[in-house]
Amino acid sequence: MSAYLTDVMKNKGFTLVEIMTAISIFAIIMTISLGSILGIFDASRKARSLKSVMNNLNLVIESMSKEMRYGRNYHCGSGTVTTPQNCPSGDSLMSFLSSDGAQVTYTLSGTSIQKQVGSGAFLPVTAPEVIIDGLTFYTLGAGTNNTLQPKVNISIKGHAGSDKNRSDFVLQTLVSQRFLDN
Repeated sequence: MSAYLTDVMKNKGFTLVEIMTAISIFAIIMTISLGSILGIFDASRKARSLKSVMNNLNLVIESMSKEMRYGRNYHCGSGTVTTPQNCPSGDSLMSFLSSDGAQVTYTLSGTSIQKQVGSGAFLPVTAPEVIIDGLTFYTLGAGTNNTLQPKVNISIKGHAGSDKNRSDFVLQTLVSQRFLDN
């Protein structure tokens, strides 16, 4: 009977090779799983960043569009901003009279879109985490010597985030004036 107990006792545990093999397989599976989880976290962070950018840009574009839609005397580019001026080749400065008669100007300054009302200071309208690389206004139909419906095409190019979390975007919208210039 003692020989039987000795055989049973020998076969009860795991060998060192079996333990090392199991630990190695577990470590490989955990490494692959951890890489996938980190990838999901990075994708989530990028999605949140992009959502923040899009929410801010939607607000900016809606605000600009509404003001331009009810405005008049569109003037694209430098010069006398009270005189309507077409800008078929585009410019980064747009000025117009708002519905309440105030002169409103939008421009690209550094990496943000800025707005000026009257002769006040230019104030940024985009969030600091939104980097605007390009802002172009194309104006057609401005002035009183044509029968075209005045319209402004706004094109915005930029990004948010940096390095591998960077999200690039290009937005474009067309705003037509509610009333014809007199």
